[in-house]
Amino acid sequence: MIHKRIRPFNTKETYPEQKLDNDLSQGVVARGTMVFLRGQVSQDLDSRESLHTGDAAAQTAKTMENINMLLKEAGSEMAHVCRIVVYLTDIRYREAVYQEMGKWLKGVHPCSTGIVVPALARPEWVVEIEVTAVIPD
Repeated sequence: MIHKRIRPFNTKETYPEQKLDNDLSQGVVARGTMVFLRGQVSQDLDSRESLHTGDAAAQTAKTMENINMLLKEAGSEMAHVCRIVVYLTDIRYREAVYQEMGKWLKGVHPCSTGIVVPALARPEWVVEIEVTAVIPD
């Protein structure tokens, strides 16, 4: 297999209220060298429970914890993050989100894009972070 799927799931279980049926993964390892993570949120990846409603900093901490865990499962780590995309539902969350995110990426220097969007997949989520990393030789 060319690509390794990290934590595959179906949206029927994740978003039952939305009546979706899509096969997705939390991450994909492409040709054994690149890791593409799905946008991560403040959610328990096992129970799918949303956490820290209304607290942008706490949501970011959980999101970064999920990213760290998924990178390790893929054979990578935070030090190998190349690109990060941050989606916020309100520009006023930017400082709290970036301060927390910065704790996890100290010394890494990835390229970063920040986008303010009207909403995320669930109304309680205020931040979503997408990451691309490499797997070292």
